[in-house]
Amino acid sequence: MARDPLVLAQVKAILEQISMIAPGKSVELRVPPFAAIQCVNGPKHTRGTPPNVVEMNADTLFDLIDGSLTWEQGVHDGAIQASGERADLSSVFQAAAGTIRMTE
Repeated sequence: MARDPLVLAQVKAILEQISMIAPGKSVELRVPPFAAIQCVNGPKHTRGTPPNVVEMNADTLFDLIDGSLTWEQGVHDGAIQASGERADLSSVFQAAAGTIRMTE
């Protein structure tokens, strides 16, 4: 599956902003096949499967940022997979939604 360069650029820009809003290394935020970051202050993960993982596709990421999807809806519907005690990123996405502008 080829990665759309425009989608890749948008995903990376959003994840860069999220890493500035919630710096740290305790949660791995994955948007396959585009990118992944570590964010949120707390214990640093260094080996093996991280204890706090959030995964979603690019469309879900965009919907969270533009406000058409809430964190709770995404988790309930299965569009967001979140595991670990620090994996609730609802406040991070609320903050990000107010600062990131989506381009078309």
